[in-house]
Amino acid sequence: MSAQESVGPLRQKPQSIRKLRASIAERSQRAIDIAEGYYARIERFNPQINAYLALTRDQAMEQAAAIDAQAAKGDPLPLLAGIPIGVKDVLAMRGVPTTAGSRILEKYRPPYDATAVTRLRNAGAVLLGKLNCDEFAMGSSNENSAYGPVRNPVDLDRVPGGSSGGSAASVAADLAVATLGTDTGGSIRQPASFCGVVGVLPTYGRVSRYGLIAFASSLDRVGPFAASVQDAAEVLHVLAGHDSLDATSATQPVGDYVAAASQDVKGMRIGIPEEYFGEGLDPEVRAAVEAGIDALRAQGCEIRHIRLKHTQYAIPVYYLVATAEASANLARFDGVRFGYRSTSATNLSSMYKLSREEGFGAEVKRRILLGTYALSAGYYDAYYRKAQQVRRILAEEFCQAFGEVDAIVTPTAPTAAFRIGEKSDDPMAMYLADIYTVTASLAGICGLSVPCGTTTAGLPVGLQVLGPHFGESAIFRVAAAVERTAKSE
Repeated sequence: MSAQESVGPLRQKPQSIRKLRASIAERSQRAIDIAEGYYARIERFNPQINAYLALTRDQAMEQAAAIDAQAAKGDPLPLLAGIPIGVKDVLAMRGVPTTAGSRILEKYRPPYDATAVTRLRNAGAVLLGKLNCDEFAMGSSNENSAYGPVRNPVDLDRVPGGSSGGSAASVAADLAVATLGTDTGGSIRQPASFCGVVGVLPTYGRVSRYGLIAFASSLDRVGPFAASVQDAAEVLHVLAGHDSLDATSATQPVGDYVAAASQDVKGMRIGIPEEYFGEGLDPEVRAAVEAGIDALRAQGCEIRHIRLKHTQYAIPVYYLVATAEASANLARFDGVRFGYRSTSATNLSSMYKLSREEGFGAEVKRRILLGTYALSAGYYDAYYRKAQQVRRILAEEFCQAFGEVDAIVTPTAPTAAFRIGEKSDDPMAMYLADIYTVTASLAGICGLSVPCGTTTAGLPVGLQVLGPHFGESAIFRVAAAVERTAKSE
């Protein structure tokens, strides 16, 4: 495949990981030509989408050449050999600009790799570059990036979702076969829904957070985007597992996610929470998700209607816990050791103040202020402590539900992708875009978004599958069943 042959339409589905790897092993394609083809597409289409902030061509070509050399010798190839993958710009890559979408880290080049990046490298992946995102992963539209908004390849006038908008858009436009994103309150699942791709939220602790620039440490998770459930399962299999560099990393064995994605769903119990199908849900989104539920029923699933009564408290709880942790985590960006330092400062106090005022964007400053207020003397018990108590109730409610069902199915987002600028002046409306995703984030359970249809305007709709702690195999199984139906229509 030459670079010229790889350049096609703006929205294009990547070849599957399995087929690409097999073609490299059989030497019908070279990894280096595949990588060149992706860089040709990036050069042509990234100016329209603004998904990539930095490219790592030299490293990528070196890795691709090494894979081709292995294939030429007939050596067994690693799981992601030659697969072009992009990385969200909140994950450290040694010597590569890592900005978290912020001016305050504009010149930062980490001296180390995040564990997720290391695992991709070790699996033979060809890392193409760093992907745009909302600043410090704070946003639901990818309009908060200091380097400009990302546009949805389905409709360039619409948002790709956030905060991992660049990661989702890159897969949708075939600017990468798969990508890494992060999810704090929906930042993988919601962009996956808006762009019509698969996005996975692993159980908290399933994938190492070492090397991730923190937003909210008890909520942040690293996960993959891909064009299919099977490809997402392949990438998560590489990422998952214990890491001694992350104190929150779990030791539970990693399941066979790829095998799970090929299993049928007959006899599985699927919970449908009525709280996720009420006021505010777009009728076309509802229809697409209900069609997905009907497809699961037709494949032998037992559909059970359940209650998750405390769902209404999820948004306020999330925006207390997440902002409080952001306030603490972002205190380190003060212009002293690394990051932006104001040139207008005249003393130490003004250096702190001006560096943060000039370096952070409006949404990040808003969340720092909210979090600082919630943690302040006299308000800690009333806000932060109370939010943590309700968070525990939400988590227990999910645990009880998973005693009755194997997985839970909901809409991923209340609407399809909205227009750029439509909600940017209304923070509350923007926060409510995460209404169906923050619950799983607070509970620490796993979930994913899989395409289940489109609106009459041709905009993708995502169906969310939630599973119990370390229940990734179950959600891949259910999502693959939905995907099979969507493909046959």
